[in-house]
Amino acid sequence: MIATPAWPPRSTPRLFVDRPLGPGPLRIEGAQAHYLAGVMRVKAGDPVRLFDDATGEWLGIVAAAGKRDVTIDVGEQVAPREAVPDLWLVAAPLKKGRVDWMAEKACELGVARLVPVVTHRTVVERPNTDRLRAHMIEAAEQCGRTALPQVAEPVKLAALLREWPAERALYFADELGGLPARDVMKPGPAAILIGPEGGFDDGERDAIRALPQAVGMALGPRILRADTAAAAAISLWMALAGDW
Repeated sequence: MIATPAWPPRSTPRLFVDRPLGPGPLRIEGAQAHYLAGVMRVKAGDPVRLFDDATGEWLGIVAAAGKRDVTIDVGEQVAPREAVPDLWLVAAPLKKGRVDWMAEKACELGVARLVPVVTHRTVVERPNTDRLRAHMIEAAEQCGRTALPQVAEPVKLAALLREWPAERALYFADELGGLPARDVMKPGPAAILIGPEGGFDDGERDAIRALPQAVGMALGPRILRADTAAAAAISLWMALAGDW
């Protein structure tokens, strides 16, 4: 018996659409149209997978592909919006490139929210949140997510601690001590706090430790770079209490 090709093919382009999806025609313009027509070279009859961060994922068929726009007939819904583990990444902004990588990996690993936090040693106090969201969208398109992480506006550490939700645990990477992460992480609403490249200063560390919901954790015997520490801590939480 001859095997039939998988439909849609694994190579089908996948695109985030910033509007509610449903059956019917959909016009794609601008950079997204260039990606579909100019990069992926879709043509009439080709499938496209679409998601909107609200209703889930849909399968569409290209009706027409031009240089400036692409028209897609949206058909069936193929997946609902995913259930997202209740984990935030609270991280001091890093230099461009490294912070982009951190945002991408946070999305791929399943976080629900990214909160840039400004500390005394923060290198970049006003990260470009639009750029971070764009990197997260690209990561979601590639990794199959149907829900996008929220990207909050930057907040100073003192304000963050003052307004911290009572029901949310705050696991902070403490390079000067802390219990092994696997021993302290538990299910439930949580956040991972990663400091700047120079680490928290003594006053900040004392303020964090004074928060009842804060738990210091160690990420092994080596001092990790901030972006590596973020990816490692998220992975640990997902393995112990998340959706892995």
